[in-house]
Amino acid sequence: MSAASSPPAPVVTRFAPSPTGYLHIGGARTALFNWLYARGRGGKFLLRIEDTDRARSTPQATAAILAGLDWLGLDWDGEPVSQFERAPRHAEVAQAMLAAGHAYKCFATQDEIAAFREAARAAGTSTLYQSPWRDADPATHPDAPFVVRLKAPRDGVTLIDDQVQGQVTIRNDQLDDMICLRSDGTPTYMLAVVVDDHDMGVTHIIRGDDHLNNAARQMQIYAAMGWDVPVFAHIPLIHGPDGKKLSKRHGALGVEEYRAMGYPPSAMRNYLARLGWSHGDDEVFTDDEAKSWFDLAGIGKSAARFDFKKLDHVSGQHIAMTDDDALVLQLQDYLDAIGGKPLSAPEARALTNAMPLLKPGSKTLPQLLEKANFLLATRPIQRDEKAEDSLDGVSRGILKELTPRLQNASWDRDSLEDLLNAAAEHHGMKFGKLAAPLRAALAGRAVAPSVFDMMLLLGRDESVARIAEAAR
Repeated sequence: MSAASSPPAPVVTRFAPSPTGYLHIGGARTALFNWLYARGRGGKFLLRIEDTDRARSTPQATAAILAGLDWLGLDWDGEPVSQFERAPRHAEVAQAMLAAGHAYKCFATQDEIAAFREAARAAGTSTLYQSPWRDADPATHPDAPFVVRLKAPRDGVTLIDDQVQGQVTIRNDQLDDMICLRSDGTPTYMLAVVVDDHDMGVTHIIRGDDHLNNAARQMQIYAAMGWDVPVFAHIPLIHGPDGKKLSKRHGALGVEEYRAMGYPPSAMRNYLARLGWSHGDDEVFTDDEAKSWFDLAGIGKSAARFDFKKLDHVSGQHIAMTDDDALVLQLQDYLDAIGGKPLSAPEARALTNAMPLLKPGSKTLPQLLEKANFLLATRPIQRDEKAEDSLDGVSRGILKELTPRLQNASWDRDSLEDLLNAAAEHHGMKFGKLAAPLRAALAGRAVAPSVFDMMLLLGRDESVARIAEAAR
């Protein structure tokens, strides 16, 4: 009778930003891919702050990264891990490799290393440093500062079975004996990453393909320690629409800037998921669909191209899909992000009621608010130049004449349409000609929603008061 097979290990992914600046759009996509992969498989998504560069790491940058992830809705499991605080554990692993003969003490000075490379260049040979201390008898070790180097294999190849890039082969003679501990006893980034990923139980490392060469070096540490190697998936970087490296002019901004531009978080998650990953022809989808569909096989090998037009399209679709109450909460969050005046309870209720009118055609939250301006405006209504121009003497006279009739009209669309169309006809004009001064009175804008929609949402008293005000 065969033994029962053990269940597969739960998926554990991680996002490991360096807190040296804001959470940029490439980092946000990496976090999203890791989040989707873990959440879609009932696994864990962990967060590690790689703050070993003490000169550049700041608490403000850490706070900005956490705030960016929080706004995007990418929740992580447990507390964020500080890489810097784990330095003693990293050093412990370096000492273990040293004791097992997988690492060695190198006493070479910077001048000696520079001289080696200069001689190699002159001879036309490899400038990868070959330390004379690699196989030295410990009895010959001087009482001097040293670094701990990994004793990397000199021949053969390192194979990376990458889930995106395919099988990547790197010749071992192209890799030097990398430093694991500096002469002051502090660990290097390359060692710290491996130790942290192992100790955190990370099963899948999904990161930018600029780390692909690092994977070969890191695999050598896994081998030296006899640890299981995680699944690697190195994703292509994001380019601009012109195919060049993403820059600020393309949209390489901090996540908080997209928040301030008024893109809903759900739209950003959807758009970023489609940057380099696909599920058939699906362009717009929910979080549940993304979690269910997301897999490493769907990630392309070529660089994704950031495109604001596509982002706007996806954003408009998500605004249309979002529940009205939830959308008002997003508007509150947007106003908070830009330092705007918060919505009062009556304003929030009015916006909720108006959503069927406001949603169509709105691609961002500011566009939604612009369409809702007539609801949020208070008397006296501030009118733009075009609206003011439409309120000539004749128009004001018609509005003055309409005021008492509207006061006594039945307040439903059919009755209002009959009344206003009859008024236009009485004055020998089409309704479109009358609509301009009515928009100016109700919204203070030449471009505004339908007159009838505005009147029904504002109600009789407010509509009549605004028309009477404009008639003066």
